[in-house]
Amino acid sequence: MRLTLVMRIESDKSNLPSHSIQMLSNKSLEYISNEVGLETTETDFKTPWMYKFLLFILPVPFRAFTNIHYHGLERIPNKPSIFVANHTSHVDPFLKIVAAKRPVHYLAKKEHFESQATKILMQSTGQISTSREKGSKDALVKAVHVLESGCSMGIFPEGTRSRNTNAPFLQEGKTGAARLAAKFPNIPVIPISIIGARDFMKPGSLIIKPWKRIDVFIGHSITFSDWLSDNKGGNYSNQEIENIILMDEDQKREEMKRIYRNFTELIMDTLRKNGAP
Repeated sequence: MRLTLVMRIESDKSNLPSHSIQMLSNKSLEYISNEVGLETTETDFKTPWMYKFLLFILPVPFRAFTNIHYHGLERIPNKPSIFVANHTSHVDPFLKIVAAKRPVHYLAKKEHFESQATKILMQSTGQISTSREKGSKDALVKAVHVLESGCSMGIFPEGTRSRNTNAPFLQEGKTGAARLAAKFPNIPVIPISIIGARDFMKPGSLIIKPWKRIDVFIGHSITFSDWLSDNKGGNYSNQEIENIILMDEDQKREEMKRIYRNFTELIMDTLRKNGAP
């Protein structure tokens, strides 16, 4: 597999040496984006004003009264992004939001919108209801709607909170984040490794232990476009992209699946190497 590229945190140097990049044409990137599908006919998505208000008042006391340490915040670009992270605790989404310093929207199971305990929170912060019955494609179409509107998405590539009771907690990644990245090849994907959240707030518990230390490591971002063309990543040329488009539907589907899987493995390998337990 073409998989040696890593979104590293150890150095301020770019993980994409300029000599290794063969820039893909806009036409090639458009081909790939269109091949992903996930078209939406929804109107513009807007972040609820309540979410913006909460984001204005809550991060400061949250950081003041907890033992949470962020590393690499300067690596987060000030533009719509896809934030990917490991997931061991209910506090993880908020950790990403505080790091981003902007609203980040998530795909949340519809049960959270049906429970009186969480319904208001979900609606007032613009989270996106998803249904297992409708499948992952329906959920990703809603995520496309968010990104097309210039907002940021938070994705947990594992698909759900880790159910492992002992380390390693990191599970196999699903390809949803990769498909979104391919749909928007110039939007940065930002890897966030969260260490200690499980002790801060254990799975299935509402008890918070604010004295427990959490370390949040932000790695260098990467775009799907850069990865796809880099000789340490996808290593695809414009001609190879055109060859994919000329394949029959079954071959094309299998090749795209392979591309999604390789990019997903890059994400998971990065989270692991950057400390995700």
